[in-house]
Amino acid sequence: MQASDNAARVLLLDLGGVVLGINFRRVFRYWANAAGVDESVFYDNWKLDDAYKAQETGELDFAGYTEHLSRSLNVVMSDEQWREGWNALWTQPYKEVNALFPSLKKRFQLCAFSNTNAVHAESFLNLYPDVFAHFDQLFLSHEVGCRKPAPESFLRICSMLQCQPNQVTFLDDSQENIEGAKSAGFTAYLTRSESEVVQVLRSL
Repeated sequence: MQASDNAARVLLLDLGGVVLGINFRRVFRYWANAAGVDESVFYDNWKLDDAYKAQETGELDFAGYTEHLSRSLNVVMSDEQWREGWNALWTQPYKEVNALFPSLKKRFQLCAFSNTNAVHAESFLNLYPDVFAHFDQLFLSHEVGCRKPAPESFLRICSMLQCQPNQVTFLDDSQENIEGAKSAGFTAYLTRSESEVVQVLRSL
């Protein structure tokens, strides 16, 4: 993995909670209404489990994931209802963050690394084409076959970008992911709100 001293620095951003607003309560609310059950069924029992992670590495498709959810949560919905609820996640893109992209692109290669899945990716790419037009590359976990926070996942992104870890600045809203990025040699910032993202980006 070689990179010249003159290689452009990389700004690598998480998507949900850094570029796009998300709210998982919207997912659970939709599913509860569709299935005719109390929201607590999802709040109390839904887990970021092995099936969820397998979907995010492309090992399990959405039909397989929702079949798993139906069994584990004892709820019944149509494929369309599962999908509509899953894609109710998005609120709005962070306008102040996106407004900074044109100036940042003058100094950085702008990329994203997101733990996501094929259904969510299709949704946000269709909903927000103006946002994603700014990005030079998107590294989506279900496509690259690895998830944050594993340090080796960040090193794989470096290999794909043909850059060194110390050339990458990374923002994420998960402390676990920040620790993984730092372990890989990235400069990494934990940002828990739109205002924090903006503050870090303006400081670069």
